[in-house]
Amino acid sequence: MGTLRADTLSATTTNGDLNLSGNGTGNVNLATGTELNGTALTSTFLSSSGSGSGLTDLNASNLASGTVPDARFPATLPAASGANLTALNATNLGSGTVPDARFPATLPAASGANLTALTAAAISAGTVSEINLKDYGEITNAIGSIGGGTQDIDISLGNNVTATVDTGTTTFTFSNPTASDELCGFTLFLTNGGSQTVNWPASVDFPGGTAPTLTAAGLDILVFVTTDGGTIYHGMAASLDSK
Repeated sequence: MGTLRADTLSATTTNGDLNLSGNGTGNVNLATGTELNGTALTSTFLSSSGSGSGLTDLNASNLASGTVPDARFPATLPAASGANLTALNATNLGSGTVPDARFPATLPAASGANLTALTAAAISAGTVSEINLKDYGEITNAIGSIGGGTQDIDISLGNNVTATVDTGTTTFTFSNPTASDELCGFTLFLTNGGSQTVNWPASVDFPGGTAPTLTAAGLDILVFVTTDGGTIYHGMAASLDSK
C-alpha cells in the first residue's frame, strides 16, 4: 500500500472513516463537528480557538503562557520556597507576618500620629522627647521592715522607696542608677529611722557634710539624686518627722 499524504486530501461531503497509519507530514483540517479519534497523533491538529475540554491528561508543564484561574488551585497549597521570587512586591502580601530579618537595620522615619493605643510598656529603651505627663506616678519599691544589717536600695525597682528601721543597726547601699549623663534620683520614706543607728553610703553628700537626725518614732522623707552614675549622691531631708 502506498503513502497517503495529508496534503493530497481535499474536502468532501462523503461521511465515513479515515484510517491513517505510518508516518506522514502535513495538516489535517477538520470542519466543525468532525471527530478525529486515535492515539498515534504526534503533530498539532487543534487551532488556538479550539476547546481543550477533552484533554484530561494535559500536563501543567505544557503551559507556556497565560493565567491559571484561582479555581484550578487546591484550597490548601503545598509548602513552597520563595527563594527565587526576587521581584516580589510587598503590595502582594494580603496577610501574614513579615519576619524581623526582612526589615532594614535602620527603619525610615515614620509618624506615630495614628498609634492611639500605644502603651509605655511597649517602650523598652531610648529617649522620649517633648513629653507631657498627666496623672504622673512612680513605681514604689516597698522594702518593709529592714531588721538590721545591710539593706540595698535597687533604684531599678522603683524611684519611690518605703522602709521601716528596727532591730539593730542598718547600713544602706544604693545600686543600679542610670547612666552618668543623666539625672537619677529616688525618694526614701523611712519610718523610725532614729530608733536604731543608720549608716549611709560613703558616696552620699549631705548639706554641710552632716547627715540629718532621723525621727525615732515617726516618718522622715529623704531625697537622693546623682548626675554621675552614682559616684556621688546628693542627699537631703525633704521632711523630718512628717505629720
